[in-house]
Amino acid sequence: MTVDEKFMKRAIANAKRAASRGEVPVGAVIVKDGEVISVGSNMRERGMDALLHAEIIAIRRACRKLGRWRLSDCDLYVTLEPCAMCAGAAINSRLRRVVFGAYDSKAGSLGTVIDLNKLGYNHLLEVEGGVLEKECAALLSDFFKELRKR
Repeated sequence: MTVDEKFMKRAIANAKRAASRGEVPVGAVIVKDGEVISVGSNMRERGMDALLHAEIIAIRRACRKLGRWRLSDCDLYVTLEPCAMCAGAAINSRLRRVVFGAYDSKAGSLGTVIDLNKLGYNHLLEVEGGVLEKECAALLSDFFKELRKR
């Protein structure tokens, strides 16, 4: 198992926790020096807040833990390609790297629908997509199949 797969597995565990609460199963972890320093999972339904995406929660927690807003020595692992808001937050927090699992054909903003990383902002992320893609995509498709049954 690669390092990227190891941390994506942690993000998947967070996505599963989100699903168990009735949230869209997206999970995130932020890693610094090979250690997980923060986690997040979707909480939009529970928090009644459109901003409570897994990535935003993980970024906020990492900033609080480190006592700074610049996360240039940190990497974000997330089960779904970030949307525009989350890709923007990754850029603005100066994350070193974003690694995601499933591509998002409806809102993916690091290459699929648009690539915010290529628009000339003052920070450029390293981006790796498709890590444990099948497992990450299956979480989402299974969740929505169950939702449609209800």
